[in-house]
Amino acid sequence: MNLKGRSLNNLFDLNIDEFNYILNLAHQVKKEKKSNIFPKRLQNKNIALIFEKPSTRTRCSFIVAAHDEGAHAESLSGRDIHLGEKESIEDTARVLGRLFDGIMFRGFKHKTLEMLINYANVPVWNALTDIHHPTQAIADIMTCQEYLGKLNGKKIVYLGNGNNNVTHSLLIASSIMGMEIVISCPERYYPDQSIVQQCIKLSKNSKAKISILNNPIEAVKNADCIYTDVWISMGEEKNSNNEEKCKELLPYQVNKKIMSATKNSECFVLHCLPAYKNLEITSDIFEENNKFIFDLAENRMHSIKAVMLATLIN
Repeated sequence: MNLKGRSLNNLFDLNIDEFNYILNLAHQVKKEKKSNIFPKRLQNKNIALIFEKPSTRTRCSFIVAAHDEGAHAESLSGRDIHLGEKESIEDTARVLGRLFDGIMFRGFKHKTLEMLINYANVPVWNALTDIHHPTQAIADIMTCQEYLGKLNGKKIVYLGNGNNNVTHSLLIASSIMGMEIVISCPERYYPDQSIVQQCIKLSKNSKAKISILNNPIEAVKNADCIYTDVWISMGEEKNSNNEEKCKELLPYQVNKKIMSATKNSECFVLHCLPAYKNLEITSDIFEENNKFIFDLAENRMHSIKAVMLATLIN
């Protein structure tokens, strides 16, 4: 499989073989690191990390992954470069593409990412935009594979705000992998319908099952994994309707009642972090599932390393 030179805009970019290639590579590099094996396959490569939004897991994952493989990662915030301000996005992309071998972008508008991809002439990786979060979903699927094995027909249920980048990418990833995915949320928080329709098309080949349900108790029945995320996304902290939003989403909180309703004692919980405990998930359920949640946090680094390796070398 040769993905050299490819960018990662969103997971619709990947077919099932390409997705599995990256996942298998992610499992491989995790085993290598656990065995203290560091092949330095990205020796003398330079990686630009553009952050419009602050980050813990994404920043640290890219920096550690790059260092493990012998590359240098340079973190660039809005204070460091003039992305779309004193200099156009197109010209910034052209400059960075001349100096760096790959560019990571974590920001607001998906259009900014697409402009970087169009003008940089090196691989550009989406590490979060307002619509997609593909590197998160790759780590999500990797973690599910570690605990569930083959994912065909396995049921994952997302509870909470369904109209966000994490949900969209998880929906695409699950559809590619042939899982049963249920999004459970109030109607006003349904995921983007164009993304849902594209996933339905994918499901015809993968045999995935896609449902969007209002009733969380019905949604989680026989779930293998429950997934949740913050109700108030980054940049929304000062919105005037946050209190109302939290009240609307309270029935979708991951708690003992929800876990009992799965009727599956082996069901586990994933959270992409950071967590607002006792909002989207109660503290007790979070702590009972902390192994899975922090395995996922670690797997961000292994899966990001796989993406860089797959797109920077043969």
